[in-house]
Order: sequence, then structure tokens, then C-alpha cells
Amino acid sequence: MKDISSVSHLSKDIFDLNEISKESQQIKISLVRKKFKKFSIKIAGFESVSEAKDVEKYLKKKLACGGTVKEKVVEIQGNQVDKVKKLLIEKGYQEELIDA
Repeated sequence: MKDISSVSHLSKDIFDLNEISKESQQIKISLVRKKFKKFSIKIAGFESVSEAKDVEKYLKKKLACGGTVKEKVVEIQGNQVDKVKKLLIEKGYQEELIDA
């Protein structure tokens, strides 16, 4: 027997709540200048810390840079706002809801 969701009473293969939450999240990308003319990107608007960690891991791997998660906010090193926005759209977030 397949796994049945207790919320929707549908198969978990068909009904994925994570995809629905991605479609309605308002994501804010901001560029921050640090010491010694270094830049970092802060990405806010995630619903949980685990989701932020998944996104941080994905972005670090794709962009080959460092990063961290602090209280549902992802920090990525470097001035790569356009690349981050493109990767978030690939990951399933709505382009209209991403404020860069």
C-alpha cells in the first residue's frame, strides 16, 4: 500500500505540500556589503529552517561558494543576485514572488 497523506488523503507521490508552499512564498533577495568591499546575498522568506538549509545547500553546490543559514535567512557569499534568482526559479519558486 502506498503512503497516504493524512492532510489530503491522497498518495504522497501525487500531492506534495512542499511544492505548494514554494508556489506561494514571497522570497526577498538583498545584496549586503561587508568589510573590505566584500559582498554577500541574504535570501529571506522561507517557512522553515529545514527548507532554508535545503536551499542553502543547493545554492552553495551550484554556485561553488560559501554560505550559511541564520534564523530562516540564507546568506551566500559573493555578488551573484541574478544567478541566485535563476536557480531559485529552477528549484520551483515563482518568478513573480521573488523580489531581487
